[in-house]
Amino acid sequence: MKTTALLLLSLAALTARADDKPLLAVPGKVILEAKLDGAPGAPWKAAKGKWEAAEGAMRGSELVEDKHGAVLRIPNKMQDFTIEYEFKFDGARSTSLSINAVKDHMARIMITPKSVTIQRDDNDHEGPDKAVVFARFPADLQPGTWHKVRLDMVGDKMYGQVDDLAAWGASELFTTPKASPGFTVGGQSVCFRNFVLREATLNPGWESIQATLPKPGEKVAPAAAPGKGAAKGKGKAAAKKKAE
Repeated sequence: MKTTALLLLSLAALTARADDKPLLAVPGKVILEAKLDGAPGAPWKAAKGKWEAAEGAMRGSELVEDKHGAVLRIPNKMQDFTIEYEFKFDGARSTSLSINAVKDHMARIMITPKSVTIQRDDNDHEGPDKAVVFARFPADLQPGTWHKVRLDMVGDKMYGQVDDLAAWGASELFTTPKASPGFTVGGQSVCFRNFVLREATLNPGWESIQATLPKPGEKVAPAAAPGKGAAKGKGKAAAKKKAE
């Protein structure tokens, strides 16, 4: 009996390590783990939108009166980290995993039912800085289907993945402190579950993994036309407001 119990424990440990396989990042100590099986509580803070329990998950929806996408964040400040979670569309036109810099935005994985975009964000609102799209993939993300997201940020690099769509990019901005990871939702609505934020270190085998991925800027599909997932409004400020 003892031998069987030990064998089962060993198999469970091996399975857990397989799920946490290193990509850009080697996952380390858990900073926050949340099943997201109900309405959000501390440390989550809703800035905009409606956030509620929904069938064993957490659902976020944009409110028309906000004139802004729904936003939910945690106040953590990090340096090198990895985030994993699952989501499913339930009528929304977009969702994102967004990371802030100490001031303004830093990076995000932007997702619509028809595309996945991995990018460095515009970091100065009205200034000369612009977002840099590392990759934009065509996608077919059906409503009611759960999808997996992973974001690694280590040193000056980020790695983003939604299901089997993956890309990376680098920026000096990424070496600065990172803050307030969170979700955005444009429209009605998106469900989330199984969020894990961990400390991370650089994977010694990253260069070999990097060689299997598209080079930054190599896979950039055209952006959606206005009214089909793109931000409405004129100018940089309007587009940026919808991305927050």
